[in-house]
Amino acid sequence: MVVRAEALLAPLVESPGEAAILLDVDGTLAPIVARPELASVPEETREELRRLIGRYALVGCISGRTGQDAARVVGVDGPVYVGVHGLELAPEAERWRGPLREFAESVGWPVEDKGLAIVFHYRNVEDEEATLAELRGVAEHARTLGLEAQFGRKVLEVRPPVPADKGTAVRALLEQRGLRRALYAGDDTTDLDAFRGLDELEVAVRIAVASDEGPPALREAADLVVESPDELAELLRRL
Repeated sequence: MVVRAEALLAPLVESPGEAAILLDVDGTLAPIVARPELASVPEETREELRRLIGRYALVGCISGRTGQDAARVVGVDGPVYVGVHGLELAPEAERWRGPLREFAESVGWPVEDKGLAIVFHYRNVEDEEATLAELRGVAEHARTLGLEAQFGRKVLEVRPPVPADKGTAVRALLEQRGLRRALYAGDDTTDLDAFRGLDELEVAVRIAVASDEGPPALREAADLVVESPDELAELLRRL
C-alpha cells in the first residue's frame, strides 16, 4: 500500500497551495468511543493537523456533529469546520429545527439533538436486534412526515428533506477557494456523499477508514483503505 499511497498523494504533496485536505471526525480522526461526548482526537493527530494547516490551501473537518462540537473534539484552531453533514451550509434547513424537535419529543427515546438533525444511538444496548427493530419503525415514521432517516455506525439519524450533504459541503468549500485537488477521508455512510463530491476534480483521493461497522460500499469507492484512525494519522504524515 505504501507505494500506491505515495503515487496517489504525490499530486497533492507537490502542489499543496492548490489542494485541500478534508476529513471526517468521529471514526476518522477520533476513535469511536462508547459515548460521543467522550470522543477526542489524539494529540499526535492534532500535531499533524497543525502542520497540514500551515502547508495546504485548505484543511477542513466535515462532521455529523455540529461544527462547534466538531471543533471541540478536534481541538485544533485553523481548520474550517462544517457540521451536521453539511446542513450548516444550507439556510433552507433552518425552518426544520422545530419539526425535528417535535418529532424527537414524540418518539420517547433518548436522542442527541443537533438542531438541524436528531440522532438515536444504539451502541452498547442490551438487545441490539430488538432495538434495531424499534428504530426501523422510528425511521419509517420519520419518512411519513417528510423527514429523511439514515442508519450509520450504531446510529439512526433523522434530518430535514433538503438537498445538502457532505458532498454538497465538499463542493462548496472547494469552489469558494477555486481548488481542483483534494483528499477526503471518512468512515461511514454519509462519507460516500463526500467521496462523490470529489468526482469532477483534477486530482481526487478518497480514503476509507474501514471497520466492521462501516458500509462495504465505502471500501469499494475508496482509492485507499486504512483500518483505523491511527493508520490514517500515519498516512497524513506523508502529506
